[in-house]
Amino acid sequence: MKKLELDDRKVIILKAIIQNYMETGEPVGSRTISKLPDLKISSATIRNEMSDLEDMGYIVQPHTSAGRIPSDRGYRFYVDNILNEKQLELDEFKDLMLQKVDRLELVLKQMAKVIATNTNYAALISAPSYQTGILKFIQLSKIDEYKLLLVIVLEGNIINNKIIDIDKNLSDKEIFNLNLLLNTSLNGLSVADMNINIITKLQKDALELRDVVDKILQEISNSFSSDEELNIYTSGTTNIFKYPELSQSDKAKRLIDTFEEKAKLKEIFDEVKDLESDSDGIQVHIGEELPIQTMKDCSVVTANYELGEGLRGTIGIVGPKRMDYEKVLKTIRTLMLKLDEQFKQDKT
Repeated sequence: MKKLELDDRKVIILKAIIQNYMETGEPVGSRTISKLPDLKISSATIRNEMSDLEDMGYIVQPHTSAGRIPSDRGYRFYVDNILNEKQLELDEFKDLMLQKVDRLELVLKQMAKVIATNTNYAALISAPSYQTGILKFIQLSKIDEYKLLLVIVLEGNIINNKIIDIDKNLSDKEIFNLNLLLNTSLNGLSVADMNINIITKLQKDALELRDVVDKILQEISNSFSSDEELNIYTSGTTNIFKYPELSQSDKAKRLIDTFEEKAKLKEIFDEVKDLESDSDGIQVHIGEELPIQTMKDCSVVTANYELGEGLRGTIGIVGPKRMDYEKVLKTIRTLMLKLDEQFKQDKT
């Protein structure tokens, strides 16, 4: 028996099937393909090629239809071999997003909303891990006699505020000296760099204010601990109801429940945070490739982003397997470019 090969004609037909299905959500027949203006192939030839593509596992036939739909393998081929041939233009978003704000949380929430609006899919963004973030500036301010406001600024102008209760009413001079000591000792370090030698010297230099310094160090550690609950910002989860294959009541409920369980979403992000498979750091997960059972009818496109030195998180877009991959990849690349530009400006 002759071994089937994915020749140029089969690739053209497979591409036409996938694109047509992504546009309509309906199974695609040979007659539909034969009517495409740029495809000068007879219906009989198309039927034979579609039969071969089905035998090769690139398309499948739903039980109730004479047409065909892409399989996970077909989508994988489309992503890996067809989209990669195109030079995706960075012409989306323009000035739609990323107002210059100081707080990362606002930026991430805005990003999630923009992604969901632009793609009509669901967007997920994880806040970056602070454990390796570089301390840029520490500021202590007096709120009242026994309360201090601690402002911690990381590279990329990532800000975290904490209120500290103290037992002593500090003078303005003591607060000034503490600010000087903390910034001189800790500026340019990550939380992970704060070893016992640095802490011991800082405590010794603090003299009678050692107890206050201990509380400050504890709050810095708590603020950027990798053991904190992962913050994941979502937007557009109801967009899944726009796609019939995901909107069935039980399936839709399970998907919505998944979006509300951060531990499950973290499984996706854990898979990609250390991957560097291409120059963009973009990963495409299709159907059975996903670690979460309730998302087996979905595709998820993810990318790692980095802010400053060591601050790293993940962007994710969730949609049906027939999602518009070209638009999603274009969107995510544009977004990462804008994000990089935003935080480079903030550092200057």
